[in-house]
Amino acid sequence: MGYVPHDYWKVPPIPVLSDARIRALKPKEKPYKQADFDGLYLLVKPNGSKLWRFKYRWLKKEKLLALGKYPEVTLADARRKRGDARSLIANGEDPSSVRKDKKAREEAENNANFSKLAAELLEKKRSEGRAEATLTKTAWFHRLLSADIGKMPITQIQPS
Repeated sequence: MGYVPHDYWKVPPIPVLSDARIRALKPKEKPYKQADFDGLYLLVKPNGSKLWRFKYRWLKKEKLLALGKYPEVTLADARRKRGDARSLIANGEDPSSVRKDKKAREEAENNANFSKLAAELLEKKRSEGRAEATLTKTAWFHRLLSADIGKMPITQIQPS
């Protein structure tokens, strides 16, 4: 038979899913999973939706990360997202908490528009007991600016 190298039996993981196979998956009475590899799988729900999930362990607990809905997120995109999440885990970060932090930062930036911050400033001046003339002038100035930059996030406002 001859010499067989030691690594001969170590076969790299073969992806189980393909685009054609995913399209052929039909819904059943109960949700079911169709695994790819390295924790990535497709959850097929009874209503026909196909959702990408990545299962991983963090601090000895099993966690689940939603990667999107098929076909909006293709197989290649799901594998890339899984790879990104695995690299975060390798760097000592929890992908779920990284995503939550990013979403909270974006939400805070979008909610911090000029009109909201101007209203907070006016309320602060009222609570400090500023003169009525100061409050009237500040309110007038804010109304004047709100027409142009009221809905802009505060981080996007630059001096002219």
